[in-house]
Amino acid sequence: MSKQTAIRLPDELNDRLVNLSKQTGRTVTYYMREAITTHIEDLEDTYLAEQVIDRVRDGKERVLTSEEFWNGLAN
Repeated sequence: MSKQTAIRLPDELNDRLVNLSKQTGRTVTYYMREAITTHIEDLEDTYLAEQVIDRVRDGKERVLTSEEFWNGLAN
């Protein structure tokens, strides 16, 4: 199932999307979807990693040495 979402874009970015759309014959929606699909994984990695770093700093997440890690795999 697909969901419709509305976003506000700065005029310059919208103009670039419209221009690209006209030049290529693809829709603005196509390029918006492509941009999100291409970059969502990087954004997830970045923001989820920041959350882990915060938990480590707060003492809520244990950090293993490489020796502890490799020994844990052997068990």
